Amino acid sequence: MAISERPALSQSVEVRSGGLSDQVAPGAAIGNYVGEDLMIPMRDGARLHAQVWRPRDSAEDLPILISRSPYGFAPDYVKHLLGSSYKELADDGFIFVLQDIRGRLGSEGEFVNLRPRRTDADGVDESTDTYDTIDWLVSHLPATNGRAAVMGVSYGGWTAAMATIEPHPALKAISSQASPDDMFIGDDFHHNGALRLDYAWGWVTALETDGRTMKPFDFGGTSSVFDWYLEQDPLASLDRRQLGKTVPSWRNFVDHPTYDAFWRSQRTTGNLPTEVAVPNLVVAGWYDQEDFYGPMNIYREQEKGDTNGLNYLVVGPWNHGGWRGDGSHYGPFEFGSDTGKWFRSEVELPWFRYWLKDEGELPLAETLVYQTGSKQWQRSDAWPPATGVVERRLYLGPRGRLSFDPPSATSAEPSTFVSDPNDPVPYRAKGDILPFLSPGSSWSVWQADDQARFAQRDDVLLWQTEPLEEDLVFEGELEAQLFASTTGTDADWVVKLLDIYPADESVEPSLAGRQRMIAGDVFRGRFREGFDNARALEPDAVLSYRIDLHSASHVIRKGHRIGVQIQSSWFPLISRNPQIFLDNILEARAEDFRAQTHSLFHDRLHPSAISLTVRSP
Repeated sequence: MAISERPALSQSVEVRSGGLSDQVAPGAAIGNYVGEDLMIPMRDGARLHAQVWRPRDSAEDLPILISRSPYGFAPDYVKHLLGSSYKELADDGFIFVLQDIRGRLGSEGEFVNLRPRRTDADGVDESTDTYDTIDWLVSHLPATNGRAAVMGVSYGGWTAAMATIEPHPALKAISSQASPDDMFIGDDFHHNGALRLDYAWGWVTALETDGRTMKPFDFGGTSSVFDWYLEQDPLASLDRRQLGKTVPSWRNFVDHPTYDAFWRSQRTTGNLPTEVAVPNLVVAGWYDQEDFYGPMNIYREQEKGDTNGLNYLVVGPWNHGGWRGDGSHYGPFEFGSDTGKWFRSEVELPWFRYWLKDEGELPLAETLVYQTGSKQWQRSDAWPPATGVVERRLYLGPRGRLSFDPPSATSAEPSTFVSDPNDPVPYRAKGDILPFLSPGSSWSVWQADDQARFAQRDDVLLWQTEPLEEDLVFEGELEAQLFASTTGTDADWVVKLLDIYPADESVEPSLAGRQRMIAGDVFRGRFREGFDNARALEPDAVLSYRIDLHSASHVIRKGHRIGVQIQSSWFPLISRNPQIFLDNILEARAEDFRAQTHSLFHDRLHPSAISLTVRSP
């Protein structure tokens, strides 16, 4: 639910004197578009603020494209939208409505993060607010063709999805882009029950300390955010200590340490209609640092009720919202063309022209997936692919050997390391760890970092294959299946799947020897029997873990190696595990964090492996 996806551009739109930063004066113009400010009434009497931008010289009635967000639409951002991010749409001619959701910036009412679906007929939620907005717009705006769509990225992608719960008859399509689905299992705030510390703290303090601003948290000029977080235990009282008050989402993290009814009620796919009635162009990025799980799972779950063929998926080589800007590269990895511009002009624009203007045809197979490594788009009828693929297992072996051959020995010495939560593994070089909202932060591309540096640590284990004799194509789901023990009563397991580049002249010098992360995630051991059932681990017992690494479409080239790194901390991306069982990890104090010895087993009885879906020969 990124706040930082908007570029800092010079202000060039007239701002109403004395008003909020995202209000525009009547007649304000950006290129061929003129703007006006509106307060749109909701069924409960609250009024939501919106900007309306329309072409000044249109001779035809136009459809309405709505974006709804808690982050505001400041003048520089609107200029960026109409002149760049939405340029292809703007050039074609749409009426853009940019709305602050309830309780944020110019809108009245109370802001509730990921407001739950209403439980009674008199209640309100994002679906009713969208319905009321569309109803008012088609009744009061002049020169519309009576059709509307909702689109957005991140939180805006979530509000687009919510619009389909009780859709207005004029709602003809949506595009839910990088929407979260489940905030405990795989999106912004937790992964597999483990708190994503730096992001969660930065987001909550920016959004929930003042409903009319988005001021980043002041870390007080500290020289190391890594060290700052290391000193902040117990996390349960972090809001009280640092802000002098409690904030709602932080309290939710503390009060709901397992996958209880609170988290389940927020699950996007649990609230959407079981039958897809509104066409949805779901968009995801392979390198999304915030919400990759969400759009992939929304597409997967909606497929179960898509009897009319209205559920589409695009996955590109992008970080969070990267398709809204320059998509020619990700970190050092070049794609040979601007994939973002191509998506906007060849996929997104035809999508909305088809549903809102009755123009053109849909240029899509059901899924359009970019294959990294080969730099090619793949069109198919399903994701993950139902045909042309097979499952293979890469087995962890002794002395860092990774192979497709299963272990033959009945017993073998495990691979061990000491995990010390007081010296956690950083998720990137410490000097690159900046607050994700701070100027100069490269948070959006951290997954492009070379992982080789971490394999030099004693608390990170590395396995790798021999150089491949031919290309190997990952094309579908990935999962780690580990057999492991710990001397403690709790542990985190971090697994990274790598494309290891040759360290020779066959690759460009900047990539030589690079360990490129293709997939990776964390699993909090206490949840091995279920996310709603946290239990202590039995010390020294060999236990099995299944860790979802999601999916990939990637070519490992001939001469490259496949690698796997396993560690037990990833800080401060993920909060530390004290490695002794506590009912609530966020209550852990400094004295609770203890070093423990972890062991990974790889014998015939305990065949730790990575399950891959690969393109069949």
